[in-house]
Amino acid sequence: MNNPFLPSADPSTWLGVMGGGQLGRMFTHAAQAMGYKVAVLEPSADCPAGQVADRTVEGGYTNGVALSELAALCSAVTTEFENVPADSLALLAADCFVAPSSLCVQIAQDRILEKKFFVDCAPASNVMPAPHKVIASHADIDAIADDLLPGILKTVRMGYDGKGQVRVRSREDVRVAFDAMGGVACLLEKMLPLAYEVSVLTARGHDGASVVYPIAENVHRDGILFTTTVPGPNVSAACAKQAQDAARAIVAQLGYVGVLCIEFFVLDDGSLVVNEMAPRPHNSGHYTMD
Repeated sequence: MNNPFLPSADPSTWLGVMGGGQLGRMFTHAAQAMGYKVAVLEPSADCPAGQVADRTVEGGYTNGVALSELAALCSAVTTEFENVPADSLALLAADCFVAPSSLCVQIAQDRILEKKFFVDCAPASNVMPAPHKVIASHADIDAIADDLLPGILKTVRMGYDGKGQVRVRSREDVRVAFDAMGGVACLLEKMLPLAYEVSVLTARGHDGASVVYPIAENVHRDGILFTTTVPGPNVSAACAKQAQDAARAIVAQLGYVGVLCIEFFVLDDGSLVVNEMAPRPHNSGHYTMD
């Protein structure tokens, strides 16, 4: 297979995108400016990325026929949203280069796997996630340590833009929230004295070379990103360096290829806590296009 990541693009080289949203549209414009052709796989042909792509493969993200068509056409495929089925990426990888890998996406999609990865990576990254506990049953709720409350109960999967999250102050609150979420697996995270949130956007190539962008300070409203300021007005030079060094360690440990956003909490005492990662371009990184 030809390596698609070359200084200049062969006009016959196609890149594929799983997902047809605004980030896919931005990716498509950037790839076309470099000489690539872009195919988008999306259930609806009339999607933002599909409107500008060279071809739209209309089909669901688990549709075998659509996946085969995309793999046959493209030299490499990427994602534009974090909930692309990891199994579909694994299928595509049998026939073309896929970045990020199905394993990286699988870790980012599952809060349990993600937290375990952050803990395992801590010796290299020098940052830890918030104290947490898996909640999969009422017995798990009964066993919650007192010092984990108050906290935030989050669904293990499909949580984004503040969805699938409930603040809880007692075991009874956890029980009510857990039942209201349908008893799906959740993660209870201890509420920490948060000063502000920051994110680091990084891009890493298949050769291991990486770029880390300046740290961004983010403000959310109702769980949705409202403003991003770069450089962050409250971010010290030491905090920025720690976050960027942590991002380098995380992408290296993952063996990640592509664009990754890593979100951190900065606590009142200035310490850094890693929160989550998004295996795709991120709204807090739009400034890098200017």
